[in-house]
Amino acid sequence: MNAELMARFHGVIPAGGVGTRLWPLSRAAAPKFLHDLTGSGSTLIRATYERLIPLAGENIMVVTGRAHRAAVLAQLPEISDLNLVLEPDPKDSAAAIGLAAAILYLRNPETIMGSFAADQVIVPVEVFQESVREAICTAATGKIVTIGIRPTTPSTGFGYIRAGEKLQVSGAPTARDVVEFVEKPNEDTARRYLADGGYLWNAGMFVAPVALMLKHLQRSEPVLYAGLMEIAQAWETGDRVQAINRIWPTLPKTAIDYAVAEPAAAAGDVAVIPGVFNWDDVGDFAAIGRLNPASEKTGVTVVGGNPRVYSDNATGVVVTDSKRVIALIGIHDVVVVDTPDALLVTTKEHAQSVKATVEKLKEEGVVDVL
Repeated sequence: MNAELMARFHGVIPAGGVGTRLWPLSRAAAPKFLHDLTGSGSTLIRATYERLIPLAGENIMVVTGRAHRAAVLAQLPEISDLNLVLEPDPKDSAAAIGLAAAILYLRNPETIMGSFAADQVIVPVEVFQESVREAICTAATGKIVTIGIRPTTPSTGFGYIRAGEKLQVSGAPTARDVVEFVEKPNEDTARRYLADGGYLWNAGMFVAPVALMLKHLQRSEPVLYAGLMEIAQAWETGDRVQAINRIWPTLPKTAIDYAVAEPAAAAGDVAVIPGVFNWDDVGDFAAIGRLNPASEKTGVTVVGGNPRVYSDNATGVVVTDSKRVIALIGIHDVVVVDTPDALLVTTKEHAQSVKATVEKLKEEGVVDVL
């Protein structure tokens, strides 16, 4: 691949979102990207960073909350101060990714950025990296490129991308036009998408010229664009913190899909690379069961430092950081998450409902465990 083109590439890692479906393991003070959920010995954010090093080298920016500064730097000591963007409070993905684009644009308007969430599990890494290289080649032709995931189940939990005609892009043999982005479907529609074969999961991976990202952001969200550009202009000066403190609270809250991807697709400016790697967004405890094999001894997937789990005719997932003995007897597809101040017991089938429980706890003022 063209070395000059690769030199334009910068990785961006948005590290936001609490991951409420993984409560009580994942919390506001320790969100899921700071955990090793795969038993690999590497946290999700560290694994994301290492996937990008062969593509971007030191040109990697992380966007996260101020509260996570110390934890992120402990995971990623290589990150420079100017490449660690700290949000005063969450404003959704358009503000996070838009601010990264604005800062990179002012450094070099020719930059191509690639945005990859901090909490995804991807293997094989080499296949992912080849998809990103194709995306960079396609972005260089003046496209916002998303890497879509080939669906393996009729999931109702993801948005979908409807792929169109193949694009003839040098260095990107699989690149296709994007017809439209589709909202999360109901089950019948999801089955139809899977059978059709022309739909891909939207994993929120974007590779694009920063100038084109900002052009669409300015067109659809002018107030957000203006605020982000003002922060970016102060970024490498002594006024950075003052500017973000003043402007950030005034910014509208919206997702990058609505602010940039969907309007850009309508304008014919979006392409997709079908990703043929394995991908999981570790959305709930059932995902941890998928990603970690069950113990041959217990028949249960166990995640934790020194777990003490006893199982008799049982299956499921146990996540524990306590020294307490956990015994499962005659119970199947159970989920047990044991932390010092909160215990969750549910089933894989109801793993998605954990989010609703967290919302109820919040309404009832039980915020000390959230």
